[in-house]
Amino acid sequence: MQRRQWIRLAGGGVVLAASAGLAACSSALPPEALQAWTPPEPGQDLRHWLLAHAILAPHSHNLQSWLVDLSVPDQITLFVDLKRLLPETDPLSRQMVMSQGTFLELLDLAARQQGLRADIALFPEGAFGPTTLDQRPTARVRLVPDAAVRPDPLFAQIFRRHTNREAYEPRQPAADALQTIAQSATAPGLRLGFVGDAQPDALQQHRRIAMDAWRIEMQTPRTVLESFKVLRIGPQEIAQHRDGISINTPMVRALTALGLFDRSQAPAPGDSAVAGQIKEFNEKLTTTPAFFYMVSQGNDRVTQLQAGRAYARAQLAATAQGLSMHPLQQALQEYPEQAEPYAAIHRLLDAPPPQFTVQMWARLGYAPPVGPAPRRGVRAHILAG
Repeated sequence: MQRRQWIRLAGGGVVLAASAGLAACSSALPPEALQAWTPPEPGQDLRHWLLAHAILAPHSHNLQSWLVDLSVPDQITLFVDLKRLLPETDPLSRQMVMSQGTFLELLDLAARQQGLRADIALFPEGAFGPTTLDQRPTARVRLVPDAAVRPDPLFAQIFRRHTNREAYEPRQPAADALQTIAQSATAPGLRLGFVGDAQPDALQQHRRIAMDAWRIEMQTPRTVLESFKVLRIGPQEIAQHRDGISINTPMVRALTALGLFDRSQAPAPGDSAVAGQIKEFNEKLTTTPAFFYMVSQGNDRVTQLQAGRAYARAQLAATAQGLSMHPLQQALQEYPEQAEPYAAIHRLLDAPPPQFTVQMWARLGYAPPVGPAPRRGVRAHILAG
């Protein structure tokens, strides 16, 4: 998700800290924060090798809210880490459940690469309710050797896939690339689509809704503060946490070392830094050549999880085609201030709730490559026996 941070100084001023995910400073990140992006070697327990791929899945705010139980041989049981939720911007935890799906899709791809069939039972102890999550597992995966299993070409993109939050080139994605993405991410009850310059009116409406939703999130104190809670500044914090939103620019690091930042306060809606960041993101939206969307019929927890699996495949397929994706979740979030953009994007995509739900909406285009985001490593996700 696109983020720019404003850190309030002790004296009351505001410093703007650019943090386009990690794109602008990924080369300067501490190496230990990026260790997970080194392809692993199979070890004594092949499940660790599979998990080393699954933990590279996309996740909102880079929270990596995955816990696994390996106590049963040849089995992986997946849980939501309930300490890593987004109650303000994702109050119904729809994005959290989607992120369980992205994890499972990469796990399945890795299993296929090793000749294993991943028998995935979703919500084996019952699905979560529509508004809250609990300690029940989201999936139980039994790994079975199967000579009929064939590797999936998308596996090769796992270590190349990165969310790109930077400006995209104005040229349109190639038609055959879009077709490949759509064919890679099919799922029952899921409708995928693209909007580009062939639909100029719709393209402008997509841009406008994204601008409105971004402005609302940046001018709502509690949603900005939710990002501040997972803000990691400088090599020490980035290496310690290996998650969240990383900033490693020299100015911000220096001010942090002097103890001049106050991350407990959100900038006022009229703050010039906020206005500047809204303007900068609007410029990126204005030149965004295309949008990708996924609409589901229904919105139960299984549907959300399956939508996450489909999005993981879509982004991997886009990577293979030289295209970048950047989720625009603001207008899809279910907190009150976003009600108007939420309704607008659902109308635009002919997806009237509650029968339909827009599960994913993303910028799509060609862009210079960016580096990876920090990841916590496999051991951080394994529950103690």
